[in-house]
Amino acid sequence: MSVETLADPRAATPTAQVVEASLMFVTPAADKPYSYTYEPPTGVAASNIAYEPHDVRIRSARDIAGQLSLDVQGVAVARHGSAVRDFWDEAQTLALGHPETARLVKDVTGASRVVVFDHTLRRRSAGTADRTAGAPRQPATRAHVDQTIASGPQRVRDVMGEQAEALLAGRAAIINVWRPIHHVARDWPLAVADARSVAPRELVASDLVFPHRKGEIYLLRHDPAQRWLYIPDLAPDEALLIKCWDSDESVARFAPHTAFEDPTTPAGTAPRESIEFRTIAFFD
Repeated sequence: MSVETLADPRAATPTAQVVEASLMFVTPAADKPYSYTYEPPTGVAASNIAYEPHDVRIRSARDIAGQLSLDVQGVAVARHGSAVRDFWDEAQTLALGHPETARLVKDVTGASRVVVFDHTLRRRSAGTADRTAGAPRQPATRAHVDQTIASGPQRVRDVMGEQAEALLAGRAAIINVWRPIHHVARDWPLAVADARSVAPRELVASDLVFPHRKGEIYLLRHDPAQRWLYIPDLAPDEALLIKCWDSDESVARFAPHTAFEDPTTPAGTAPRESIEFRTIAFFD
């Protein structure tokens, strides 16, 4: 599948070429950051992470969408209609969404095999914290990468079991596929940092503690040299592909990303609904 320039004639209002917005970055600290995804043990803080806002310029990438590459900038965008009629229907998403997402990643990357191992639905609700029991997940509002240099291969081992070591002998990459559902993502869209503009020292490994395992993600320190982009008014028949880890050290390996409050979003815009699929691509 080709990744084409995706100027969107359906946008109801003109879109600024550059927006200025506040993004949340980790504050440097002596201790390794951590965060519990559930009620922590008695006497233990739920998190030791401090964040700080920085105003950044985020460029619309509509005019260069066809030039974006997972192996260069760490992000790509593709036109991709879905056979799923309701992503909130778990059966439809598993039966139709997972296999079509695997095909999309194969088409975009040239991978010989793609495994979809997870998906997360989000529906923004004002005043609702992320991971609130009984409520949909909220947009992730701090700059981060879903994997690290250590957790990427460990994720392959967790998912692929006995096949993992043989697969890790070749190239593997973890790629998120993010798409809006029901309507364009004008409310709290996703910003992605050009991987070439992010220095390794700016990626801060952080523990994410689940009830039965401990994961590791990267949080991001701010640097004025970082270049941020977004695809305004991303539509339900479009998908954003984001590199979260790659075993190949010669290409883009990590693309930090975050939801952000776009100051140009018109009042009354429908709250963002989206789904992200997490995939592992294997290459011969």
